[in-house]
Amino acid sequence: MYAAVYGMTVIGLQAHLIRVEVDVSNGLPSFEIVGLATTAVREARDRVRSAIRNSGYQFPLQRVTVNLAPADLRKAGSGLDLPIAIGILAATEQCLCSTLIQYVFTGELSLEGTLRPVPGVLTMAIGLDREHNKHSAGERVAECLCLIVPPDNLAEARLVTGLEAHSISTLRRITQALEKTSDFEDEMLSQHPQSQVYNSSQVDWTDIHGQQHAKRALEIAAAGGHNVVLVGPPGSGKTLLAKAYSGILPQLSEQESIEVTQLYSVCGLLNCNGSLVQHRPFRSPHHTITKVGMIGGGRDLRPGELSLANYGVLFLDELPEFAREVLECLRQPLEDRELTITRQSGSITYPAHVSVIASMNPCPCGFFGDQGRACHCTPMQIQNYRGRISGPLLDRFDMHIEVPRLNYSELKSSNDKVPSSVVRERVMATRQRQWARLGSGKTNAEMTAKETKEFGKLTPNGESLLQRIFDSQHLSARAHDRILRVARTIADLGGSSDILPEHLAEAIQFRALDKRLLI
Repeated sequence: MYAAVYGMTVIGLQAHLIRVEVDVSNGLPSFEIVGLATTAVREARDRVRSAIRNSGYQFPLQRVTVNLAPADLRKAGSGLDLPIAIGILAATEQCLCSTLIQYVFTGELSLEGTLRPVPGVLTMAIGLDREHNKHSAGERVAECLCLIVPPDNLAEARLVTGLEAHSISTLRRITQALEKTSDFEDEMLSQHPQSQVYNSSQVDWTDIHGQQHAKRALEIAAAGGHNVVLVGPPGSGKTLLAKAYSGILPQLSEQESIEVTQLYSVCGLLNCNGSLVQHRPFRSPHHTITKVGMIGGGRDLRPGELSLANYGVLFLDELPEFAREVLECLRQPLEDRELTITRQSGSITYPAHVSVIASMNPCPCGFFGDQGRACHCTPMQIQNYRGRISGPLLDRFDMHIEVPRLNYSELKSSNDKVPSSVVRERVMATRQRQWARLGSGKTNAEMTAKETKEFGKLTPNGESLLQRIFDSQHLSARAHDRILRVARTIADLGGSSDILPEHLAEAIQFRALDKRLLI
């Protein structure tokens, strides 16, 4: 006896259609799953056996072979429990449905036969919708029209408009619905609150007293998508500035929102609330994070903090305290805006469109250059402390901002009346100028070398100024281009079509670590 049904598995951000073929034949009782299945898939044997029995069906005391095709594709996760169980019931004629080929099943089974949620359902729905569009266009693909998911994943699946998705809570009720003896009820097992995976910033621009120079720099960084490192003594407000920074970024576009939601769906972080992420991510990993935790990988090649901050902010507090190998693995993704993880099991590419905000003290004690407190660090200690951050990595930061300690009058000042919403409007207007010039969604920080040369032209006075700074500070070609990109953003923020000398001068002063590299 033979039956075939369809399931899906997710690898990275790609969903793959899996044909679950079940053969029940005479022989000693056994249950084998073949087709490059991971441990979680192979363990489905015990879950499926108990779920079938506890749902009132008979598990065949024969030789049961399950093939997951294509056989050379790695299958991971517990989402194949449901299609395996449906396939066994169909092969033993306990589920009489002539249209099984039109359904795609995903879901984890409990021992009593109830369906539990699985990660990555949004990615599955997007992949199945793409397959359905191919079928509508006449291409030869599987005739799968409907996605069957656990109740807690139903709202997530229906984020893809135009795709038919259904759910019922138990294995028995699903088979009854397939046999048309009952209808899909599309019920929710539990009502999760509409908790937002990313809350909007809890720190408003008006909560930050003083630091006008740093606030101006962060507004420029938000307008152009630039990476920033904040340098200052303890308690000067570096962390507060970073948290407020996420509040002045524009809202996610629809496409960006789907991509961010996909990433968190794959990691199982959506809490089954069935809503798209509307706010830009803000990720702040501890400095003890490992390389795998930062860039992703592991057994299932899951995304790391860098990808989870996609289209948002990655805040690296106390930058020199991070392990050197963790920081060095950020160099290529920050340049290319994507990350490819290659392991023996395969290769996966994750997006990395992030704005990196880092903070650090100027020395181990934190008071080097402070006018109010003496620094007790030796020049060698300061040099070794800053040496924890390599020059190539530091070159990836467009702006180095000094955040000095506030005096009492600045701390009690009430002159900062501009809220984050007003700053966000200025940032959005600046980005629209960039999109008109570079294309939708592209910022000045993402300009290529050719675009930088074309749109970063300077006046003769500006060329002379940049040449003096370039030669005296021994800057790299990358630093040269990044200064031009920041100057282009400053000009856009001021509504100027040309980069004036004052725009360039302001961009140059945002390279504090270049000037103070030597003690």
